[in-house]
Amino acid sequence: MQNFKDQFYLNFIKDDRWQYLTDGLKTTLLITFFAVILGLVLGFLAAIVRSTAVRGGVKKPHPMKEKGRWLVKMAGYYLFKLVDLICQVYLTVIRGTPTMIQLLIMYYVIFGSVNVDKRIVAVLAFGINSGAYVAEIVRSGIMAIDIGQFEAGRSLGLGYAATMWHIILPQAFKNVLPALGNEIIVLLKETSISGYIALTDLTHGGNVIRSQTYSAFMPLIAVALIYLAIVSLLAAGVSRLERRLRTSER
Repeated sequence: MQNFKDQFYLNFIKDDRWQYLTDGLKTTLLITFFAVILGLVLGFLAAIVRSTAVRGGVKKPHPMKEKGRWLVKMAGYYLFKLVDLICQVYLTVIRGTPTMIQLLIMYYVIFGSVNVDKRIVAVLAFGINSGAYVAEIVRSGIMAIDIGQFEAGRSLGLGYAATMWHIILPQAFKNVLPALGNEIIVLLKETSISGYIALTDLTHGGNVIRSQTYSAFMPLIAVALIYLAIVSLLAAGVSRLERRLRTSER
């Protein structure tokens, strides 16, 4: 018991080493929060584009039917095809390369000659990475909605965008909420590699304590317990939101 107290004092109390964990936790939560927002925005946009392309929501205009507006609609059609191609390349590249490599490229290559806050680099790297996985999750939810839902929306006079926003996406969100919650949890844990760009996140804070005290057990266990507590809170929040959404359907 005395040895435990001595180790606790050495690792956390002495020289205020506990501040490495609290400062690192703030950085981790900050990066996760903004990366989640960026990932959701990119993911939903890419999912809408890809699902629209797969279902043929944008058709090539016929010159005889469109008459004077044919050139405008042709330009819009090819613009959509270009955006769809960009989304395909984005999903292939991001899902096919490791997150750590993407983070290092973002820091040493893209922002290598620019003096920018490392937290911004981390948010961009993790947000862009998460967006690719969110896109596939949301796309699967959209594709699971019966095509009759689209037809019903169009019969009510809604355009494609309005049908997607008011009818399809709310249903798709309910279907993919557990998977989205899991992606947020994965993103939180992936931020532990931020130390590769010398960013003091929660994991790096634990490693700093370990390097100073030459004791690995307590700082690493403390980091693991903090991650576990945050993940448990996130999982509980997602479960509660799922129950509320199920209740609203009745």
